[in-house]
Amino acid sequence: MLSSLELLISAPVLNVQLLLDGIFIGAVYALAAYGLALVWGVMNLKNLAQGDFVIMGGYLAWMLVNQGMNPFLTLPIVAIAMFAFGWAIYRIIICRVIERDLFTSLLATFGLALVMQQILNQIYGPEVQSINAGFDSLAIFGGMVTVAQVKLITLCITAVLAASLVCFMKMSRMGQAIRATAQDPRAARVMGINTDRVYAFTFALNSAICGAAGVLIAMIWVIQPFYGIPYSIRAFVIVTAAGLGNLPGVILAALGLGVAEQYAGFTLGAQLQQFTVVSLLVVVLLFKQFQRGRKRQVLQ
Repeated sequence: MLSSLELLISAPVLNVQLLLDGIFIGAVYALAAYGLALVWGVMNLKNLAQGDFVIMGGYLAWMLVNQGMNPFLTLPIVAIAMFAFGWAIYRIIICRVIERDLFTSLLATFGLALVMQQILNQIYGPEVQSINAGFDSLAIFGGMVTVAQVKLITLCITAVLAASLVCFMKMSRMGQAIRATAQDPRAARVMGINTDRVYAFTFALNSAICGAAGVLIAMIWVIQPFYGIPYSIRAFVIVTAAGLGNLPGVILAALGLGVAEQYAGFTLGAQLQQFTVVSLLVVVLLFKQFQRGRKRQVLQ
């Protein structure tokens, strides 16, 4: 650890490499986290299978690329397929537990995550896979910093998707219905909004967002059937830190988490990288609890 810190100090350009890598991966984290924030805020559902939806999207893209399709053309196809999958999962499982207590919904989504992991493992095997997009890397600072072109492209795609989601939520009728249902489901029903349809669409939209994130992760990172849990934890960290319905906060928290992961992996080692994510979740929860305690004292 000390040698790594000394290296960062003696070669400051390495900080640029870590920052860029953190931003690239953090931007994709933001997509999955926004989907979780959407489901959590609208349906009050803590989806423990969030990361497995991401991995499933990555494997669907990987399968299509192996069939000869361009990696970027798989993104809309995977998003549509995952939207249909999410709608089906809502009708089969989620609609039966959404009105029940928190433990029931957590147990249902955790069971869904386990089933998805085993199905992906049986179909694709336990090996780590990735998509070769066929792009080269750019070298800057005399070759000391390398930036993969595919990471720059995925960053742009992530920005376009985020902007599209914001426009959809603000300008479309369904987006307005989702926002109304999130604020007060009972009042939304009185106003004639079919909240069950809104819930189904919200869960399906979250699935499509996760599928798109999975495609991008498969191109800049790796996928494996049992890698869903780390992405679920990351999404929970980001949403807990940023709060519900706060897209700018989600983006900032995701970028910060991505950078923190890169620094932790460099200084502490890859084996403690996931430990850093879990530690950040604990710190965020303790901070939120401290804030609640302070507010209660002020009110009293």
